[in-house]
Amino acid sequence: MFDVIALGELLVDFTGSGASPQGNPVYEANPGGAPCNVLAMLKKLGRSCAFVGKVGNDLFGRMLRDAAEAAGICMDHLVFDRETRTTLAFVKTFGNGDRDFSFYRNPGADMMLREDELPLDEIAQSRVFHFGTLSMTHEGARRATVKAVERARAGGAVISFDPNLRPPLWDSLDEARQQIEYGLSRCHVLKIADNELEFMTGERDFDKGAASLRGKFPNIRLFNVTAGAQGSYSYYEDKQVFVPACRRGGVIETTGAGDTFCACVLDFVLAHGLDGLTRGDLSSMLRFANTAAYLVTTRKGALRSMPDAGEVRRLMACTVEEAEE
Repeated sequence: MFDVIALGELLVDFTGSGASPQGNPVYEANPGGAPCNVLAMLKKLGRSCAFVGKVGNDLFGRMLRDAAEAAGICMDHLVFDRETRTTLAFVKTFGNGDRDFSFYRNPGADMMLREDELPLDEIAQSRVFHFGTLSMTHEGARRATVKAVERARAGGAVISFDPNLRPPLWDSLDEARQQIEYGLSRCHVLKIADNELEFMTGERDFDKGAASLRGKFPNIRLFNVTAGAQGSYSYYEDKQVFVPACRRGGVIETTGAGDTFCACVLDFVLAHGLDGLTRGDLSSMLRFANTAAYLVTTRKGALRSMPDAGEVRRLMACTVEEAEE
């Protein structure tokens, strides 16, 4: 039994790294993909993890496998596609750390995952099953994702969902909304970004947006909203908690911050369950997750940039001491 199994994309994030002596832009090939980023952080927190997905049988696919294995993630269920290349993403970073993505994925190997390639027994025995929507942009991988989710639910796993909306990858935003609604209808733990909450509800007020989705999808036990540099919100039963972001400067880029936050929430759920949580529990969860997410924004890449628990706690202690001075 694994603590967490995640299904989805494993890809290369080419992030800007200055210019060559000739003035040409230089890009660094960072291993990435939201589901595997989540697992990399969970491994830093001592959890057993496995990834399910597909990459090309090429230089990048093998590099990604090696990087994930080096991070301690079980890659026994990574499939290599001999016909389709590994998905690539070129990331433009703005001055505030936000990003714009250009995907080379038409098709990409992660889209080619089939139902018959799923490790259904392992999925059914996992404690937590995590997924997003990039595996739902195309029919074949969508069927595989749905089959995996339903098998995990039948096995009693906690289902975790992060919409991770990337509009350029969808034929239409109506289709994206429909598939996000599927994820919302199946998950017990949700991590949703502020822009995704507005996309799904039309609400800029987080409380109103959360209330709308929680009313429509009562299966969501723990509803978390990330709001970038502002902080994060958690909604659980009749409780609402907000914790401001850790803001100490030095932000390079925000790639992987949401994935880091998501992993910290799942680590909390594995430790505490989903019953009887207090406001104090939720505040502690958000503060740890916010701090870990901040640390990732001070580094390039994601999968290889995750902090360990000791590093997060040391920074939390420093911020408390500074606040008391």
